[in-house]
Amino acid sequence: QVHVMESGGGFAQPGGSLRLSCEASVNMFSVNAMGWYRQGFGKRRLLVAQITSGGGTIYADSVKGRFTISRDNGKNTVHLQMNSLKPEDTDVYYCAVNVLHPGWGTRPGSDYWGPGTQVTVDP
Repeated sequence: QVHVMESGGGFAQPGGSLRLSCEASVNMFSVNAMGWYRQGFGKRRLLVAQITSGGGTIYADSVKGRFTISRDNGKNTVHLQMNSLKPEDTDVYYCAVNVLHPGWGTRPGSDYWGPGTQVTVDP
């Protein structure tokens, strides 16, 4: 099975920075992509940033130029460096891991989620 755990959330002032980390234990699976989501105001979580196994990244328009997603060397660990934080960034941030298994052939990967970490930006 796959286990995902976030860390690094907390409080920051507007213009400040936080660094989130996500560690994934994937057992016999391989990681296809890892990403960060935030809850938003509805039931569906919103993509903040994503990084693939090949190193490609995508960002939500609202965080481009302020947030940076990165991964550790050969480890199933990603970080989200959040700079120039705004009050509107306040949310619960979730790490998602998309994994593959050799026995699945060409079927899509499966998603696993961490429990989330609270980020609060307030003067």
